Amino acid sequence: MLRIAVAASGNGSNFENLVHQSRQKKMPSTNIICLITDKQNAYALDRAKQLDIPHFLFIPNLFSNKQQYEQAVVQTLQEQRIDLLVLAGYMRIIGDTLLNAYPNNIINIHPSYLPAHPGKQGILDAFHAGQLSSGVTVHYVNEKIDGGEIILQEKISFQPQETIADWENKIHALEYQLYPQAINAINPFL
Repeated sequence: MLRIAVAASGNGSNFENLVHQSRQKKMPSTNIICLITDKQNAYALDRAKQLDIPHFLFIPNLFSNKQQYEQAVVQTLQEQRIDLLVLAGYMRIIGDTLLNAYPNNIINIHPSYLPAHPGKQGILDAFHAGQLSSGVTVHYVNEKIDGGEIILQEKISFQPQETIADWENKIHALEYQLYPQAINAINPFL
């Protein structure tokens, strides 16, 4: 059984989707063990409570530096016997402490067809570039922002009259499909 922790900083819709996918056996041999967040007002925390998933809040400003912050996260992940850390809207750059503790065992979902439009505004950047296609990418996390090895990605087309809200809805719908598929693709227990 692959023991997964999900890290989220905001809404947590991908986190909730992954929990449902795991519980419905659409991600066989997986168990979402806990949620990690860095924001005390993250709606992901409410979702975790509603889903009866243990959750851990780490407020970065309460630590002396990034290394101590990440060491506290690593300690919790190890206590929970986590195999894979899944980033789902986690808006912090992963540093050496986490990367070294979980080499090739941290993945991220990004709302663009990488390598185009890395960073925190993938959808908005693609929209403002006037592209009529973008996509979703699931990749391993390394020291480069959205630069790790790609696990799975898929393109999506847009119409010229579509708004940024239309783009966001299409991208999020694709994320909900692609993230479970990517986790299944790398799950050593399948």
